[in-house]
Amino acid sequence: MSRLESKVALISGAARGIGRACAELFAREGAIVVATDIVDTAAVVAAIGPRATADRLDVRREDDWETAIAGILAVHGRLDVLVNNAGITGFDPPMGPHDPEQASLEAWRAVHATNLDGVFLGCKHAIRAMKPPARGGSIINISSRSGQVGVSRAAAYASSKAGVRNHTKSVALYCAEMGYAIRCNSIHPGAILTPMWEPLLGETADTRAAAIAAFAAEVPLGRMGSAEDVAQMALYLASDESSYVTGAEFVIDGGLLAGTAATPKRV
Repeated sequence: MSRLESKVALISGAARGIGRACAELFAREGAIVVATDIVDTAAVVAAIGPRATADRLDVRREDDWETAIAGILAVHGRLDVLVNNAGITGFDPPMGPHDPEQASLEAWRAVHATNLDGVFLGCKHAIRAMKPPARGGSIINISSRSGQVGVSRAAAYASSKAGVRNHTKSVALYCAEMGYAIRCNSIHPGAILTPMWEPLLGETADTRAAAIAAFAAEVPLGRMGSAEDVAQMALYLASDESSYVTGAEFVIDGGLLAGTAATPKRV
């Protein structure tokens, strides 16, 4: 039997990268997928087929969350899985420097609005949809390896992802205290080759290949990860196989956090 047979899953940021990989894998495993993004997800839905529908969702707007989840409940009668995946680095489009000294308050707030406020709102409204008399569900928050370490030139991104890591635990504990059958866990990808990395790779084939090789050289497993690597962990957390897992964090980084050195580059 498919691992997500007949489960209803909402995935934010599903137009590309990890979100799209989750949408495609979940549908293959039997889920009914609502692929949402601030941009059009029609191409994703067309590639997946009849098990998926598209919806526009700006994760920063509470009314968008209310509308999206109300629509799911009206059509399907329940929400079983939420993947809070939508996120930005602040590098594309450029928002100026992101180091702790030079970053603007506007850029800081913009990154947090998507990465942290969006997760807060998603959790809030998913809990309301999944709690009794509903049958419960699984909330999966996509954090980052950067949420567990400092990042000198991406301070807002690292801070926002650290917030996702901690809020996940608060949600897990709250749902357990309330007796809701709702689990909440976080995934922490490291160097995953997705469109989010494009601003760091250069514009030519040669510079791109060199940049990928440089990133891969820092990874103990010797390669950058794929969006599918992360989607497979999300699949486990969405399935009933993880029924005793909540408030946990899962690092998908090829061994980076296992103890490799990270010496800051002097300028």
